[in-house]
Amino acid sequence: RAKEIKTKLGTLLQKPDSTIDFIIPYPEKAEKPPKAQKPSPEEALQWRDSLEKLLQNPYGLASFRSFLRSEFSEENAEFWVACEDYKKTKSPVKMAEKAKKIYDEFIQTEAPKEVNIDHFTKAVTMKNLVEPSPTSFDMAQKRIFALMEKDSLPRFVRSEFYHELIK
Repeated sequence: RAKEIKTKLGTLLQKPDSTIDFIIPYPEKAEKPPKAQKPSPEEALQWRDSLEKLLQNPYGLASFRSFLRSEFSEENAEFWVACEDYKKTKSPVKMAEKAKKIYDEFIQTEAPKEVNIDHFTKAVTMKNLVEPSPTSFDMAQKRIFALMEKDSLPRFVRSEFYHELIK
């Protein structure tokens, strides 16, 4: 699905700028996440320097995901959240089930929400999944965290989504 959207987007981007505005609706405001307490502007300001604080705040995470969705890169945050949930899993049976689901959804080549990790990280992750443990996805999760921190966070901080929060 994400690949399909990216392909369509690639085609659209070849058209003159004026048509793009009609085709891609730009979200004006951040979606209001359900039951999450809106942070104080001071708290939201801390997120500029800490992706970790942003991801740990339910409202911040929801705002960041809305922003990523608008950029067609929501899979990174979804993968990070799935890994956090996976690490809390105690039952080996449940862990194996979740590991397979995460692999199928985010890691395998042509996965519906395939995250952008290098071949080495993918190979290490696949090796780790032979015997799933709480650390099976650590390397891939760290890579995606670093990608979001270096790439997505600075764009988020410049976005309307974020500026609404710090008013």
